[in-house]
Order: sequence, then structure tokens, then C-alpha cells
Amino acid sequence: MRPKTETAPRGALRLAALGLAASLVMPLHASTAFALSEIKREEIPAPVMPPKPASEQDAVPEKSVPMPDPIQTPATTAPSGTANPAGTENPGGTETPADTEEPGDDQPAEPDATPTEPGGATGPAAPNLDPEGPLPEIVYDLSRLPEPVARMRSLLVEAAKTGDIEKLRPLVGQGEAMPQLSFGDIEGDPIAFIKGLSGDGEGQEILAIMEEVLNAGYVHLGEGTDEDLYVWPYFFGIPLDKLDPRQKVELFKIVTAGDYEDMKQYGAYVFYRLGITPEGRWAFFVAGD
Repeated sequence: MRPKTETAPRGALRLAALGLAASLVMPLHASTAFALSEIKREEIPAPVMPPKPASEQDAVPEKSVPMPDPIQTPATTAPSGTANPAGTENPGGTETPADTEEPGDDQPAEPDATPTEPGGATGPAAPNLDPEGPLPEIVYDLSRLPEPVARMRSLLVEAAKTGDIEKLRPLVGQGEAMPQLSFGDIEGDPIAFIKGLSGDGEGQEILAIMEEVLNAGYVHLGEGTDEDLYVWPYFFGIPLDKLDPRQKVELFKIVTAGDYEDMKQYGAYVFYRLGITPEGRWAFFVAGD
């Protein structure tokens, strides 16, 4: 039988192994730290610097000679902040065509010409209503007309009832005394012009319209001004949206419902109207806007 040998406990052996490992590791760390401290400064790589901003790269050194400004001639020089003159060359080598410049966002377009009444018609015969202004008085009483006005109206009605367009000739007059019959120029005989407006070719339709217009109520417009006029029918001086149902019935004696719908886009009556001055001169008989 082998004699019994005493052995060290397992826990004691494990502690001894751990102590040995620690003794081996510590000198390694110490030697590594010592080696790093011995590296010479010039052996350390230089740090990488970030690139300079573009503004600093393009900066001109203080001692450098500045470049002279480009030579400009009067033909190509443009004021600061404006485009090159038309027909000159741009920096990119392209030519700015003449008469093709458009206003920029900061440059408003040229204002239009002085606005006129709807459709461009001007003068006392053109519709010129103030929707916010007071409405003129609608008058049916012919006795309130000045005598010269009442007389001219009576002569026009009598001529219309004859059915003969020539009966208007003595009332038309000549030169500046002639009434306005169109918003454009009239060439030739004014009576022939009126006759040509009539759908029947003889003038009876226009005479019928004239009589119907002069039998409607009237308004006195521009009192005390250079455009002082008595005008038939009164619809000419009243915005269409201000007409009541009874007045619309009177309107439809002269125009159709289709005409009324077309006139609503202007807001004003633009069919035939007739004006007479306080002195009794026939001023106009026109239709249109």
C-alpha cells in the first residue's frame, strides 16, 4: 500500500495561479507606458487641418497687387442693378435682344392708359355710372322739360311716327351741330348711316326704336356742367341691378331678356339712348358700349 501523500487544497492552487498571472501582466503595462513616453515629438504625425473657407482661399494677400477693373465702354456699361442695354452682349456671351425686356418682380408693369367706360367708349353718350353714388330722379312728366328740350323731343317723335327716315334730316343739322350717331367716325350722309343701321333696310326699325325710347321716362344728368343733358330712356342713368320689377317690365319694352343678360356684364344699359341739351340741340342717338 502506497503511503498517503498530503496535497494542497484546490482553492490554494487557484489563488497561486492568479497571483502568477498578475505578476506577469503588470510588468507588460509598465514597459508599454515607458515605451510610449520615449517616442520623440518629431515622430508624431502632424494633425490634419480642415480646409479653409472659400472666402479665405480667394482672399488677396496684403502685399499682392490688385487686379485693375475691366475696361468698360459706354456701349456696354450698364448701371448697377440693371440689365445690359438691349442689343449688347451679356457676360455669358449671349446677346440681349432689343425690345424684348419684361418687367422684373420688383419692377411693376407699365400702367395701362387712362381707363374709360365699359368697352372703351367715351363722352356723354357712354355709360358712366357710380354704383355708390346717388341715383338720378326718374321723370315721366314732360311738362318739367325746358321748352327747347320739349320741342326737340316732340319733333323727333313726330318724324319717327311718319316712317320716313328723311324726316330726320332737318333735325340732324350740320357740322358740330350734328348729333353723335356712332362712337366711331361716320363717312358720308348721316341719314344714310342711320338707315343702314335698320334691320329692314328702310329705316323703320330705327324709327320705331327712337319713338319707344322717347316715350320712356328720362333723367337729367350733369346738371350745371358742360355735359348737362336730358337723356332717354332713364335706364341709361340707373345701374341695372338697381331696377325694380316694374322698371324691368318697362326695360323689356325696349330690349329683350337676352339683351338684358348681355348688358348685365357691364352693369349698365347700353342699347339705344338719345340725349338733348338744355338749349334744345339733339346731342346723340347711339347704341353700344
